[in-house]
Amino acid sequence: MERLKKLIAVAAGRETPDLVVKGGRIANTFTAEIMEADIAISDGFIAGIGHYDGPRTFDARGRIVCPGFIDGHIHLESTMLSPPELARAVIPRGTTAIVADPHEIANVMGRRGIRFLLDASAGLPLDIYFTLPSCVPATELETSGFTLQASDLLAFKNEPRVVGLAEVMNYPAVIAGENFILEKIAAFADRAVDGHAPLLAGKELNTYVAAGIRSDHECTALGEAREKLRRGMHIMIREGTLAKNMKALLPLVTPRTVQHFSLVSDDLHPSDLLERGHLDHLLNLAIKAGTDPLSALMMVTKNTARYFGLQDRGAIAPGYRADMAIISSFDPVEVHAVIKNGRAVFDKGALTVEMPPSLPASYREADLTAMNMPSLKPDAFSLPVRGNRIRAIGLIPNELLTRNLTIEIPRGEGIFETDLARDLLKIAVVERHHKTGNIGLGVVRGFGFRRGAIASSVAHDSHNILCVGVSDTDMHAAVTAVADMKGGLVVTEGGKVTARLPLPIGGLMSNAPLAEVARGWEGVRQAAKSLGCTLEEPFMALSFLALPVIPELKITDRGLVDVSQFRHVSLSLNNGGGGASGQ
Repeated sequence: MERLKKLIAVAAGRETPDLVVKGGRIANTFTAEIMEADIAISDGFIAGIGHYDGPRTFDARGRIVCPGFIDGHIHLESTMLSPPELARAVIPRGTTAIVADPHEIANVMGRRGIRFLLDASAGLPLDIYFTLPSCVPATELETSGFTLQASDLLAFKNEPRVVGLAEVMNYPAVIAGENFILEKIAAFADRAVDGHAPLLAGKELNTYVAAGIRSDHECTALGEAREKLRRGMHIMIREGTLAKNMKALLPLVTPRTVQHFSLVSDDLHPSDLLERGHLDHLLNLAIKAGTDPLSALMMVTKNTARYFGLQDRGAIAPGYRADMAIISSFDPVEVHAVIKNGRAVFDKGALTVEMPPSLPASYREADLTAMNMPSLKPDAFSLPVRGNRIRAIGLIPNELLTRNLTIEIPRGEGIFETDLARDLLKIAVVERHHKTGNIGLGVVRGFGFRRGAIASSVAHDSHNILCVGVSDTDMHAAVTAVADMKGGLVVTEGGKVTARLPLPIGGLMSNAPLAEVARGWEGVRQAAKSLGCTLEEPFMALSFLALPVIPELKITDRGLVDVSQFRHVSLSLNNGGGGASGQ
């Protein structure tokens, strides 16, 4: 009550503000206009817009004052940074809030992983909100570290920074009306329920939306996004490290539709974050593509806040939180300063606040390791084949989608051998949570390796160890090295490790600073490219090949998955049926 009384008194001019942002040009996300005015701040909230004076001022002359940027869909784990290190990285980019889906760490560590991220993100000068993971595991087609029921999620629902239910990936279960997923949706019917439904259309899409799912970030084509928009979905245009959908979807954004869109990063790896930025980079891309600057700004501020029910975010207006990104211009967007809760947290090229340690005092790195697997035999990656036609996963550059290829092989029986001339390599998923000894084996096209192997404990969504290689020796060395360092990324050649990036927090994250993690990421990336890899982001592409909810063909520790049928399929094909042909 006292805060409210003071806010009213400052707004009316009866009391002096704590801070006045003077002389700036305000980007108004309600009217899509730029207006000159002072901003009076009291106790971290905006009291008034107009002419104000006070003992403390922030000089914004010649600058544009925007609402703080909000990323509506990101996986903290994809940055490989602890929450404090992520805050240190994105605040200078104008980001004052993010909405994170912790299903990566939840698949590995269950409720303990969610609790860790809540604890590690508390009290930061960056508001980290959470949607609770709806699909742990994503499907029953893989072995996850944990299974979370509706009751597990309800234990966190009343946490102050929990804003909804995270992406509902198991859309076949929704469409079939299966209780285990409907119970979760019903439990969060009063909150935002995010979707994840690549290529879903027609009556199946109607069914999915009718269940109460209100957003989608998986659109890759204009027609797909238009149909989902017509069904009332909030479209999150994704532009991350691997999936880049902005160019395809921006034509759907018009003055009539803009309020139904957000720009999000989804999965953003450390080198991209360091070199290109965060939402400031997405704004620049959208504006360069021809989007009106204030429309683009709405998609990283007010629109996202409205979708998640964050009523005091996303605008410069009385009663709103004093979260502001002060930029030089929209051509390009360059962040000059950031004000969070009414105080400058970034100014003159440096953070002006102390950041807490990477790990909360109650946690040790040893408490967060998650690696439980038997020793591997050297012949663990031997792949028997029957018949002369096999399935292979076909990569699509810059997409999470893959192709279900049918490949002719010369021998009818025996052990599959990599075929460098046709870019056919072995792929393996090694279960790391319950010491089952499961190893799913298959064939993949699209990496272009001439030698060696890469392996990673970042393998969406269950995060078993995923490996692609030319030789069994290198695959064995790579997977063993990942297990020995309790998670991370590894490159091998000639049976020896040539590059590594340790990720000791659940095999997903580091507690090191961004620059150090980015150097490690770039090191393994360049080492993979030295093997002949033709992909810009080999580890990012690898990480999604174990995700059995995105078409067409994927692989888990239990074998190949035909996502269109949502079932396991054999490597070898009979005479009838199959995927797209490939020689």
